[in-house]
Amino acid sequence: MIVRGLIAAVAAGLLIGIERGWRFRDSRDGSRVAGLRTFTLLGAAGGLIALIAKFLGPLVGAVPLAGIVAVLVVGYAKSVSGSGQRDATSVVAAVIALALGLLAGSGQAGLAIAGAALTTLVLATRQQSHRFLNRLSRRDVNSLAYYSVIAGGVLPFLPNDRFGPYGAWKPFQLWLVVVLVTGFSFASYIANRLIGERKGTLATAIIGGAYSSTAVTASLAERMRTGAKGPWTAGIAIATAVMFIRILVLVGLLASPVFWPIVRVIGPAMIAAWIVSLVAWRRSRHEKESGDAKAARNPIALLPALGFLAAVAGAALLVRWSQANFGENGVAWSLFVAGSFDVDAAIITLSGLPNDAVVPTTAAFALGGTVAINMAFKMAVAGVTARRQGLAAVAALGVSLIVLVATLGWTWLIMSK
Repeated sequence: MIVRGLIAAVAAGLLIGIERGWRFRDSRDGSRVAGLRTFTLLGAAGGLIALIAKFLGPLVGAVPLAGIVAVLVVGYAKSVSGSGQRDATSVVAAVIALALGLLAGSGQAGLAIAGAALTTLVLATRQQSHRFLNRLSRRDVNSLAYYSVIAGGVLPFLPNDRFGPYGAWKPFQLWLVVVLVTGFSFASYIANRLIGERKGTLATAIIGGAYSSTAVTASLAERMRTGAKGPWTAGIAIATAVMFIRILVLVGLLASPVFWPIVRVIGPAMIAAWIVSLVAWRRSRHEKESGDAKAARNPIALLPALGFLAAVAGAALLVRWSQANFGENGVAWSLFVAGSFDVDAAIITLSGLPNDAVVPTTAAFALGGTVAINMAFKMAVAGVTARRQGLAAVAALGVSLIVLVATLGWTWLIMSK
């Protein structure tokens, strides 16, 4: 175990040292704070200091540790005074190599190697990181900050026990809903910032459909109404086809017992949606493609996130109340009602139920019903917003809705037997 820790300590320092040595391979001797050999020795020193502290006491180990840190600080100060450059990356990497050596020597060899690998990756991707930063706007940085608070500043500290009436609410799980949904939105927003404006409607439809096909439908229908030329019908159809994939992914991740039943319920409609999308896209290949920035606007906002949280909490309470008073049928109908305004809310609500609360086929039928209601709503949005220009989009959505309703009818007959 001791030998393994020392080997890991040396390997951690060596891995970081290779990157630092290559980065400053053309620098003259003596101008670097640390190179390949120094980083390797720092890792080894960390491992030895951990062993010294273990066998001889922490105070004994603190003496060489303090000495090494002092040497690094003095070396950095001299390099700054000599070259005038204030890049502290190498000295920070040296401290990390020393710390990883300490970690390996204390018995966490695997964690130390993993830390060295990640550190090397960060150091090696310097140019890519700088290019990425140069492409960010102030709004991008603000969005990242907001999402960091949502995902990392709140979620880890929430309890995962049941609270409230009927034990309907788990704070951790409720906030996880916000993290997942805003995460989809944030990822889609960044992707659209990088490629959406250049690639046009296809990118907008695919990216937007990953978090809100309804928003894409409303946006492209507005473009239809103004008479602007473009593959708007194909974009609406593609966004809806992507929605079916998103539903399957969420169910697979959050309510896995319902995955195969929901595949049987919405699978035929999903196939129909993709066929219609491909046909519509081929017919529109001669039309002008143009991205829609509104469809991929910055989605990280506190009030919408809290509103979604309230909707999911209400849906969870409705389902638990129905379960307590009406049994399985009550759960199925409450899922249908709660999810009619947001399919994701119904999926998350279902994931919080005990495994035996509702038969998977019944739950899949209820979720399929919410998808049908959502499809009908999007047809109404396209028809009312775009009027006559939106008839093609209404027809494209109607094909998959008809298939879905037929599948739901067949499922109902099977359940009734």
